[in-house]
Amino acid sequence: MSRGTGELLEEAVRGRAPTVADGARLLRESPPFSLGGAADAVRRRLHPDGTVTYIVDRNINYTNVCACGCSFCAFYREKGAPGAYVLSEEELSAKIGETIAAGGVRVLLQGGLHPDWGIDDAVRLVRAVKRHPTSLHGFSPPEICHFAEQSGMTVSSVISTLREAGLDSIPGGGAEILDDAVRRRISPKKIGWERWAAVMREAHRQGLRTTATMMFGSVETPEAIVAHLLRVRALQDETGGFTNFIPWTFQPANTELREAPGFEEGTRAGFGNAVGYLKVLALSRILLPNIPTVQVSWVTMGAKVAQVGLFFGADDFGSTMMEENVVASAGVSFRMTEEEIVATIRDAGFTPARRPAS
Repeated sequence: MSRGTGELLEEAVRGRAPTVADGARLLRESPPFSLGGAADAVRRRLHPDGTVTYIVDRNINYTNVCACGCSFCAFYREKGAPGAYVLSEEELSAKIGETIAAGGVRVLLQGGLHPDWGIDDAVRLVRAVKRHPTSLHGFSPPEICHFAEQSGMTVSSVISTLREAGLDSIPGGGAEILDDAVRRRISPKKIGWERWAAVMREAHRQGLRTTATMMFGSVETPEAIVAHLLRVRALQDETGGFTNFIPWTFQPANTELREAPGFEEGTRAGFGNAVGYLKVLALSRILLPNIPTVQVSWVTMGAKVAQVGLFFGADDFGSTMMEENVVASAGVSFRMTEEEIVATIRDAGFTPARRPAS
């Protein structure tokens, strides 16, 4: 006899990992406020003082030239195409200087998979950033694999070389959905989910902390979303190296994927809208009790939905994000100052706190 979703939810809140099928049932069948209340209970268990953190930093995309050509990405350009760019070291330095002057403590550095770039270019970028008094959170797993392939190096050697140059932590970009069937549909040239996990495993082995992300609301099924969460959970059980989990919704404007077969079917599943986002956010908190922090995505959902997300399991409001180019390329332009982030957290009844670079 099939168990009810209430029983499944109670077991998950107590820390038992569901099967993929049972987790998908929770997403499909649980009322949003049931998931939200359960996630809030997990958050209060992990963060009983009611503090919600945020960071002052800047996303800097050093190039939009990319050989990967993901169908969900409105940001990338082919080499030589109109609008393609590579930041000069002078431009990079100016952006970092502005960040520090505004109280920023970290630079998030990511870019496309430039077909001409290998480890030497990556090291040059790291050293350019570290001439400034700032922490560097940079290079997603696809970038690290790209540098390794371009330079005939192992992933382990690339990570150790970047660490020696000054890299402090690695962002969780390039995860999208950790299911290769989905990845073949939306980003067939990108590394598979096991290589993404292997980069993170090696980074954690070498002492680098990383974040993990999930982009959902395109063509994936609820089963794929749950499989993603359970794979991140298993890797965290193994290494303990993830500091933060950030789920965010696919932004379709200006992308090839918007016109692809199956996209409308995926959006009809209900996970690309505000209610769907909150359900996935809540399930993320419930199924990832071993990751200390779950972050809202005001960049894709706006301040009000993000504020509601604080009652659906999130305990971090993300970054002031002085600059954001990737989501903005898809026509989404939410902006928040530090003062607005602090006020939004306070208005929800929580205590805002700046967090240090991680």
